[in-house]
Amino acid sequence: MARQAIRIDGLTKEFGDVVALQDVNLEVEEGEIFGFLGPNGAGKSTAINVILDFIRPTSGSVTVLGHDAQAESQAVRERTGVLPEGYDVYDRLTGRQHLEFAIESKGADDDPEALMERVGIPDAIDRKAGGYSKGMAQRLVLAMALVGDPDLLILDEPSTGLDPNGAREMREIIREERDRGATVFFSSHILEQVEAVCDRVGILRSGEVVAVDSISNLRASVDSGTTLTVRVDRASDAAVEAARGVEGVSNARADGDSIVVQTEGSKTAVLEAVESAGVEVSDFATEEASLEDLFAAYTTGDRPTRRSDEAASEEVDA
Repeated sequence: MARQAIRIDGLTKEFGDVVALQDVNLEVEEGEIFGFLGPNGAGKSTAINVILDFIRPTSGSVTVLGHDAQAESQAVRERTGVLPEGYDVYDRLTGRQHLEFAIESKGADDDPEALMERVGIPDAIDRKAGGYSKGMAQRLVLAMALVGDPDLLILDEPSTGLDPNGAREMREIIREERDRGATVFFSSHILEQVEAVCDRVGILRSGEVVAVDSISNLRASVDSGTTLTVRVDRASDAAVEAARGVEGVSNARADGDSIVVQTEGSKTAVLEAVESAGVEVSDFATEEASLEDLFAAYTTGDRPTRRSDEAASEEVDA
């Protein structure tokens, strides 16, 4: 049985009359990459701040690496690396000085130059951080989070300010940390990043957890299933009706010289049904629901349909 790196039980956090988190229950297993998703205002940052004991819960409990997150916060911090959202570097300090501070704070013996090499900015180590770009500052803070080989990495919007190459390098580091044995818990509004690296995801909506599972299992639980596009010589009404009659098909429609089918059942059965209606199948393609589709389904209550070009953008407001 897997051990838990983070366990949240009945967590509620109120700010006056505003309920930011409502009876949240969540378990993150040791050694996994866990993505934490939700629209703006859903409560993601509040939950992270409670995990790190930056704010106290109204009720409920949080256990991190076997320690009570509030009563034993120092023990938690000693084993945790954090990349907070919107962290401001110190303009007058060099990259080396930032890292030396982090190394001393953790009682570690890391090599600052090796850390800067790992995050891709070795030549900036002796430059003052006030001259760093936003992406370089983000890399520096990641290097600080990696100090001491932490057992848990908590990354809040880790790709902020990074170009595509920087985002790819961030994903590689996250995988390397998981392979080393660390647990990685991160929030992101760039769903492509989440889908590329996460073992499981949790989706938060209006302060409540609405889904926790692997992306493949979440896909299976969403009504849309798989989109099957069947290229035919003529998309007759009879062929569309034949496709609709196949078990597991929720919808079928004509689209030019194709029949577009939403199905959770056998693709072969759909093809056979279409051909039995007297049309010739020349080609077909399948497309599973994307994480963007799943996110929309769980945070708006809508069930996703075939993605349009406009819906295929990398970022959503999460």
